[in-house]
Amino acid sequence: MQKSVVTVKNMVLEEKMEYDGNTVLVYRIEYPQFYSSFYIMALNEINRFYKRRALEYQYYVTTELYNMAVEQYKFNVENGFPMNPYAAYVAYEITYNSGCILSLYFDQYAYMGGAHGNTMRYAHTFDLQNGNKVKLSQLFGCYLNHRTYILNQVLEQIKKEPEFYFDDYETLVVETFNPKNFYCTPEGVVVYYLQYDIAPYSSGIREFLIPYGDCVIDPIKMCSFYN
Repeated sequence: MQKSVVTVKNMVLEEKMEYDGNTVLVYRIEYPQFYSSFYIMALNEINRFYKRRALEYQYYVTTELYNMAVEQYKFNVENGFPMNPYAAYVAYEITYNSGCILSLYFDQYAYMGGAHGNTMRYAHTFDLQNGNKVKLSQLFGCYLNHRTYILNQVLEQIKKEPEFYFDDYETLVVETFNPKNFYCTPEGVVVYYLQYDIAPYSSGIREFLIPYGDCVIDPIKMCSFYN
């Protein structure tokens, strides 16, 4: 595999927010900024995209979510309940960084009282030659419909440990499939399902590795040095 020419700097926005002398909300938002002597225009645009997204989420957390936390604090004080601070955390994982390809996902966790918080995940794969996001369909080269191929692979993997899933997982796998929910790794494409899509909260976000092979294309082959 072609060595990566892209480096990353981890950026962090964080704060403990108080009301009436008590912490009611904590947040930590991480986002990447990429650097390279290659693909400069594409990386600049990607950097702006992630910085803007992080700042927008910070604004939501420090306004709307903070106000919700304050109201919860007031209610708990009036009724003699303990207050567990609200929390918002965003972390990312770079899963593929080789040649002209970057792939990564973000987990966005929010706790707003109750037994547990919830995590949302979003992922992107970029072709740095043009700055465009790579679509899942671009990574499949067989005559089979790529959606059908993926769903069959997912169902075969679930059958090995069905106890982690809802009883009607066969229907849910099809109904909740989202072609945007994937990222690339050196071994293959990972398709994932969000919490509650096909399994209970305790099972977490479910991931399915589909190895590169005859049908699944390693994205580095999109790079010009392979042509």
